[in-house]
Amino acid sequence: MQLAEGSADPERGLNMAATDTTPSQLDLLRADIPEPARDIRLNLQSVLAPGTLTPAQRWGVAVASAAASRNQRVQGAVIADARAEVDAAVVDDGLAAAALMAMNNVYYRFRHLVGNPAYMDKPARLRMNRIAKPATSKLDFELFCLAASAIGGCGTCMEAHERVVVAGGLSEDQVLEAIRIAATINAAAVALEMDVAQP
Repeated sequence: MQLAEGSADPERGLNMAATDTTPSQLDLLRADIPEPARDIRLNLQSVLAPGTLTPAQRWGVAVASAAASRNQRVQGAVIADARAEVDAAVVDDGLAAAALMAMNNVYYRFRHLVGNPAYMDKPARLRMNRIAKPATSKLDFELFCLAASAIGGCGTCMEAHERVVVAGGLSEDQVLEAIRIAATINAAAVALEMDVAQP
């Protein structure tokens, strides 16, 4: 949520409009990001501002990325703000995408990195029904999976999901917008775990 010009320190995430005295959960989280990660604090605000992605795509990517980052505080803040912006189904699909990619990223990264052709011919035998039947749209769910896979570091999964979303009509700029969200949310999770004394 982009807040109007108001009081406090916008760089630390506490810029509140005169009519809105309650900061969002992400504003509170940004305020706690330490100074060595100042760029991340600023990026966290900018990447979630409206852009070329729909609100459902933006917030679904954010939820999937927050869950993939494995930081409960980041996950809680992103989900709280997402619930204020989009339907519950978007949040649910974001979480489902993160859970599935936590499994698939390990499995498919193993097959790729080991390089044994025998593994490529064997079925995965892992349930992935949610990919075929998401609560929102197939295109959006694939985008959420792409973001989670970028954090999970599985090249095979990233290539597969990127092909689907581009074939489904998303531009390369939209793909990169989603990946910027994933990268920044993951960095925020790391920054919040830094052992840095605040001044």
